Amino acid sequence: MESKPVEKRVLLAKPRGYCAGVDRAVVTVEKALEVYGDPVYVRKQIVHNKHVVETLESKGAVFVEENEEVPEGSVVVFSAHGVAPEVHDQAEERSLKAIDATCPLVTKVHQEARRFAKEDYDIVLIGHEGHEEVIGTSGEAPEHIQLVDGPDEVENIEVRDESKVVWLSQTTLSVDETMETVDRLKKRLPLLQSPPSDDICYATQNRQQVVKDIAADCELVIVVGSQNSSNSLRLVEVALQHGADSSYLVDYASEIEEAWLEGVTTVGVTSGASVPDNLVREVLDFLDERGYGTVEEFEPVVEKQTFQLPRELKLDMAAANVK
Repeated sequence: MESKPVEKRVLLAKPRGYCAGVDRAVVTVEKALEVYGDPVYVRKQIVHNKHVVETLESKGAVFVEENEEVPEGSVVVFSAHGVAPEVHDQAEERSLKAIDATCPLVTKVHQEARRFAKEDYDIVLIGHEGHEEVIGTSGEAPEHIQLVDGPDEVENIEVRDESKVVWLSQTTLSVDETMETVDRLKKRLPLLQSPPSDDICYATQNRQQVVKDIAADCELVIVVGSQNSSNSLRLVEVALQHGADSSYLVDYASEIEEAWLEGVTTVGVTSGASVPDNLVREVLDFLDERGYGTVEEFEPVVEKQTFQLPRELKLDMAAANVK
């Protein structure tokens, strides 16, 4: 009697892809091009996704590293990751029309940093050194903030008064690793205070949670996202930590290697918070052509969060009759 062939399947994670902050930032650039015409300059990558940046470039967006590269009097959009106050000052000095597309959840962390600094707290910022969001948050209160990049750096912290210390975090971190860092900090600093509300954003937490839920059933988890996307990299880590045999990060379906699929019955698929869903659909088509035709979508949480466009842009859209 012949053995029945094993059915290949895909476990498709949801929520995945665009979060409200990314959607707001991308639409901000698109609407700015409609209102002001091209070029519209964007300081840094608007979001950490190669495809999104290339698509906006094709529409007339010009990506630069610093305000000095923007011609005086031009329009500049600040990325979703947030900027330090000095970046706003530089824009004003160059007479730039600045549109701030900082994610409101990052803005919340900035506000917390300013408030605790005003109250003369030492602030321990948990995050990845060099990440744009960390640079922006640190710039809000540089004399008060110390960066801790993971649990192993906790021993390096020095504070003035152990009763006036608070921790804040980058919004796109691994939830588990962040709490491990906090636990170590609290052993070192028992009076350490926590932020008024969780700094790791809802979308990061939701995307990590659904990967935790499916990883043990998957021999392979494919995460669609770019190498400079912190939240996408964390999804790969979470998949491996919670039972997947292997996990890889790809920008496009064409980057998937056939060898990854050898002996694999169940493939998990998800995407980082700055990834448009058409890139996920291309991965599903790639897998379908190789026998993974059964797709089971797993959605433990329904996201309904939305954010308004930046106020300065909305006013100009109304004046220009752009909807």
